[in-house]
Amino acid sequence: METLENSGNATGSAHDETGAGDGSGGPEAWNHPPRGRSRTVRRALIGAGAAVAGCAVLGGVLVLLPGEETPRAGALPGPAGRAAIAAAVGAPAALPDLTALIREREAGVREHPRDDGALAELGAAYVERGTRTARTADFPRAERALRDSLRARPNGNAAALDGLAALAVARGDWPGARAFGERARKLAPRRWSSYAYLVDAYQGLGNGKAAGKNLEKLTELASGTAVTLRTVAVYRDRGWREDAEAVLSDAVARAGTPAEQAALLARGGDLAWERGDAAGALRHFDAALGADPDSAAALAGRGRALTSLGRSSEALRAYRRAIELRPAPAYVLELGELYESLGMADAARTEYDALRQRGAGEVDVVVLGRLEADHGDAGAAVSRLRAEWKRAPSVGVADALGWALHRAGDDREALGYLRRATDRQKAGTVRVAGFMYHRGVVERELDLAGPARRHLGEALRINPAFSPLHAPRARAALDSLGEPDEGGPAQMWAPKRR
Repeated sequence: METLENSGNATGSAHDETGAGDGSGGPEAWNHPPRGRSRTVRRALIGAGAAVAGCAVLGGVLVLLPGEETPRAGALPGPAGRAAIAAAVGAPAALPDLTALIREREAGVREHPRDDGALAELGAAYVERGTRTARTADFPRAERALRDSLRARPNGNAAALDGLAALAVARGDWPGARAFGERARKLAPRRWSSYAYLVDAYQGLGNGKAAGKNLEKLTELASGTAVTLRTVAVYRDRGWREDAEAVLSDAVARAGTPAEQAALLARGGDLAWERGDAAGALRHFDAALGADPDSAAALAGRGRALTSLGRSSEALRAYRRAIELRPAPAYVLELGELYESLGMADAARTEYDALRQRGAGEVDVVVLGRLEADHGDAGAAVSRLRAEWKRAPSVGVADALGWALHRAGDDREALGYLRRATDRQKAGTVRVAGFMYHRGVVERELDLAGPARRHLGEALRINPAFSPLHAPRARAALDSLGEPDEGGPAQMWAPKRR
């Protein structure tokens, strides 16, 4: 569809279009998947942290249109129908099925250019494909289709608003995701997908209380992989790792498709690696790849786990394949740092330069901040991350900004942000090895030997191999502090040993 393929790159605004109506009736009523068994390990969810992205973005936006891929009795749906069904129940579609759906909707819109439902579905499908493959060229196409849908039906078009919320999540535009999600929720309060994007938005904004409230409503309305992964994200951010793992284990047993199973197993691998269980993580990632050999998340996770286990050659192969399938900025940075840790400076520089060449609009601000802080212009990292902090003051941004300030030479201001990222009252009970390392390094520079020793030690207890570059530096920094002198708490203020 030529007009969509050549659309511009403007970022969507939540205030450009108006919408009203009750959102009831019509195809939108089909968007509520059957409620499975309720899993309410805890209901008082007050989490904060990173949003879940890249799985079942279409959930609740796509529907089966009358006469399109509707299987007759005993017949199986075709690829496009499978993609629509997966989305309706909050499961990831296989990428070939998703591509088939995009082609069908493009053909339909060429024939009926003011079909608001088909335009909304097409836009949502572009978002899903762009998120799953890191092909950001799909995002302007998505925005054009979704705004065309709103122009065709300006009132009561919750599907298009949901699609714009999903697009904002994919772009890391958390205020936009919140605005579009809230508008969609007001139009159709029983539409489960709006709450999914609101969970993402409020986590990105660092508002764990609102994220938890929307997750409660989401789990009342729906089940499925999209819901499970958001539940796990909130539980993880509250430090409820055992509960998160229990939810994942149950969901894997009920997974209906290989893509679903792979997404859940890969997330389980992430949790295992974060707590320092590299061997357990590798088992999860291998099982995910057994279900879906082209799961980029599982391949990148496998690379991470193999790196932790000292199997660098295998790790390099896993990362390269992951990036070939989905060149996500975080994967590229991790591969570059693995190269650097192996003394392959030229190969590392190639990966870092590839990230810079993509431009700030295509790379997550936190990833770009980490890149510049550790491997480039720390001052530029501080500027970008200050702006991001004003826009979305999350725990991850606090850590990245604090570290960039340290690298730029301002340790006193850095410590304030790093405390926000690690203090239990501000960041919750989740403990992240990298965050603890950053805080410990800055405390060491400020001659706070006791706190530095404590936080560097905690980083290595959480995950002894949290980074091929920084874990060895954490050990060296801890060793340089030596054992605490006798004298109790007063030692916390003793100067560091040089």
